[in-house]
Amino acid sequence: MFRRVLIANRGEIALRVQRTCREMGIETVAVYSDPDRNALHVRNADHAVRIGPGPALESYLVIDKIIAAAKATGADAIHPGYGFLSENPRFADACAVAGITFIGPPADAMRALGGKISGRRLMQEAGVPVVPGADNISVDDFATAKREADRIGFPLLVKASAGGGGRGIRLVQRAEDLENAMRASGSEASTSFGDATIFLEKYVSPARHIEVQMIADAHGNVRAFGERECSIQRRNQKLVEEAPSVAVTPEIRKRLCDAAVAAAKSCGYRNAGTVEFLMDREGNFYFLEVNARLQVEHPVTELVYGGVDLVALQLRVAAGEPLPDLDAPIEPTGWAIECRINGENPYANFAPSVGLIDYLQVPSGPGVRFDSMLFEGLDVPVYYDSLLGKLIVWAETRPQAIERMKRALKDLIVSGVDSNVPFHLALFDEPDFRSGDFSTSWLEANFKMPEPPADDPRLETALIAGALAASLIAGSSESGLTAQGPTRWVQASRAQARRGIRVEGGVRGWRRGIASR
Repeated sequence: MFRRVLIANRGEIALRVQRTCREMGIETVAVYSDPDRNALHVRNADHAVRIGPGPALESYLVIDKIIAAAKATGADAIHPGYGFLSENPRFADACAVAGITFIGPPADAMRALGGKISGRRLMQEAGVPVVPGADNISVDDFATAKREADRIGFPLLVKASAGGGGRGIRLVQRAEDLENAMRASGSEASTSFGDATIFLEKYVSPARHIEVQMIADAHGNVRAFGERECSIQRRNQKLVEEAPSVAVTPEIRKRLCDAAVAAAKSCGYRNAGTVEFLMDREGNFYFLEVNARLQVEHPVTELVYGGVDLVALQLRVAAGEPLPDLDAPIEPTGWAIECRINGENPYANFAPSVGLIDYLQVPSGPGVRFDSMLFEGLDVPVYYDSLLGKLIVWAETRPQAIERMKRALKDLIVSGVDSNVPFHLALFDEPDFRSGDFSTSWLEANFKMPEPPADDPRLETALIAGALAASLIAGSSESGLTAQGPTRWVQASRAQARRGIRVEGGVRGWRRGIASR
């Protein structure tokens, strides 16, 4: 097993990997940009290396800096987390050249799966069903595109081969809109990914986004850990994930898992990955793509499959160990739901929100897990993804999991930045969501945020309690509540900045103490 692992990432995923490494007796190396110098993943690591200024292109995305940090600290392996360099085959190549184990799939497998066109062809050869479409269309060849579109039928999608994160995708309802969609998709893909290659794909609607977690070792073994439901999306970005799916029967689950295993074996895949599918109302499913890394939503799989530690399996497989318990059945137990807690204002069209976290209340209790980078005093930087944390719950049934999640969301208080917690609370009261009758297009077509509440008494109570507790802990002579004591106005989040909370006595230095932690 590895002695020291560098984690080429930040935030909650870096902390997640650190926890498993610590349990396995493995030292960790953190890398950080200037805005992250006080981040929790830096504080919790055994070693930490600065890799540059805030922009990711000057820090977390610079392969040479990551490799240099690994060499300088004597790391014998690198875990890429998700995002950043996690699916970059050049990074895997660089690790191999440096003699450092890359905790992920081989570079050749990433190349085979990285392009959506090459991935589609590979799956067809492996017998995995794919969405009807036309590959490798020149962005300027409108005549060929028109013939293929007529064959496929409208509506259809124009998709960028190198696209990701919902970029380079255009829905085309009519033949006369095809040319403009091709130009727009190709231009966006060229700008974002340096590759304007596009392809056409039948628009499967209504459809669910179903994905299968799999992991493969170096001995030819592949295990599939069932499906996750990821259909609650906004602008092609996942917001809520759950396992299992209300729409997947045991028979469909077996076929999905068999297809995922075939997909992994078709390219010599190793380590963890996710095979994504679209599934229609009849239970027909089609290959979408392979995410060659650990997914944001992996905790729901961990919770419904006996508390399996997917990061631990990644480490063991990367170290050359075979997968354990190959003959043991893999069946889901209970229900898990994850909400992505993002720094954004759902009442203002989900506008990004950054700033200083001045109060944090984290939910707890049986079946509740909060994977997060948050702490009081954190100055949330502007340079990175809006994900602040992931709230995950487990219960014996889906209705129980929904109620547990609602309770946990109400217990979660983040002051200093806006968050999408109100969105999640509103969503979990929607009849369609509660019944499981939704698709990838449901949210944007049917959901509307309610009006913001005039007041949030939970935040007032929490801030007052926090101020008084800080004062008492400090042992200040002013810690008592007195009418003559100093008065402090403690501002809540920006959404509530129009009002203040008046606290009598003993709160001088409360905010200063938080900021210096």
